[in-house]
Amino acid sequence: MSGLEEETYSNMFNSLKHPARRKILKMLSAGPMTFSEMLVELGIPGSHLTYHLENLSEFLTKMEDGKYKLSSVGESCVIIMKGAEEVPSIQAKNFSTLPVKWKSVIAVFMIGVVLLSSISVVQFVLFDRLSDDYELLKAEYEELQNEQDLSWSSAEMAMTVIRDIAQIDITRYRTTLLSNSVEERPDLGGITEDILRYSFETEDSNIDITLRFRNDHFSLFQLSIVEGIPPFAPIYSEPQSTDVIDATRNLIDRYRSVSNEPYLEEMSELLAIANETSEEQTLGNVKLKMTIHGESAEVLLSYTSNEYAFSAKSLLLVYQNHVLKEISDDWFLYTVADVPVNVTGDQAIQIARNATEEFDWTVDGETVSDFTVLAEPVSAVFFPHPRTDAFTLVPYWYVTLYLNREYPGGVNSITVGVWADTGEVANIQALSGQITP
Repeated sequence: MSGLEEETYSNMFNSLKHPARRKILKMLSAGPMTFSEMLVELGIPGSHLTYHLENLSEFLTKMEDGKYKLSSVGESCVIIMKGAEEVPSIQAKNFSTLPVKWKSVIAVFMIGVVLLSSISVVQFVLFDRLSDDYELLKAEYEELQNEQDLSWSSAEMAMTVIRDIAQIDITRYRTTLLSNSVEERPDLGGITEDILRYSFETEDSNIDITLRFRNDHFSLFQLSIVEGIPPFAPIYSEPQSTDVIDATRNLIDRYRSVSNEPYLEEMSELLAIANETSEEQTLGNVKLKMTIHGESAEVLLSYTSNEYAFSAKSLLLVYQNHVLKEISDDWFLYTVADVPVNVTGDQAIQIARNATEEFDWTVDGETVSDFTVLAEPVSAVFFPHPRTDAFTLVPYWYVTLYLNREYPGGVNSITVGVWADTGEVANIQALSGQITP
């Protein structure tokens, strides 16, 4: 047996030793499948599927539409697998009916098979140990290269957003990955944030697209036009509506078909009955607000409860000259605390005024405590944010009180945070350079 044949058989047996890989080959023998379809069928994490697909690279082919199918080698593997599974049952049915002479021949043959199998088992065990060592080294190497290498799952998610949600025709561009960074965000409860930046070029235009994923969930799409003759639009796979509401409705439906998040269904229901207006429109716990200035438009879909908006839990779309420039989605990241809003804005202002009576600040060793708070202007903004859990929004008032003049340190205002469920002061601080409304 030549060295090439040995390598082929070794790769084949190594790939087939894992049941998940055998199942992938059997699934694809029935027809091409997408990465997402295989995830659903196997019920394993995306990183595991990526690892198995890498091990089966010689047996699979990725088509232009993103689906995977068996290569000629993969089809041969499936035939071998089916043959191996069928042999025991065939032998059980037919052996008893054979003549004694043939039974003796088969017995000798089976003894030879057992001997050869014993040798193969020893070789396989040794190879398996080497394979495990290799996989360990590979895992350590990938961990070291984590900030430089793009994982298959990230690339799959990125292309899904660009191709299926934004509907940019990626087949018409030369695509380049400009950067990929993965980091933990301590300021956001330690979530993992993956940011990818792509360049899409043609002879006449160049666009950059930035995507952000938080805990493997799509969070941000930003498109910037680097080169092109205004008015310029990307090349789309389907015609895009110039009506803001209609364009948003279609985009949310596409997003919903990809992620199947329940909140997208609620948004779709609201958009189905919404019209293009500057007034806020609400259905259930979803509030729609549109802001249109000339050729620019913003569509904000935020969580609302008892007429109070929890702005951090929202989805934002930005259009410029009928081109989708941004999708920002952090709705999935936050939950809303099940607590009532017991403090109104006016009550929060009074609580804030009381808190300033015992407040002071220090500048260059000098303590400032003698200051005057104006009756007007004053503002109280409902701005829910986390209290103990990083992703649970609690009702909160952000109160700004203005002073009668500028005090040491350039201080001309004091801000006070008040929890809207308990009325407790969360924080108080002196600010400088505030512009009086």
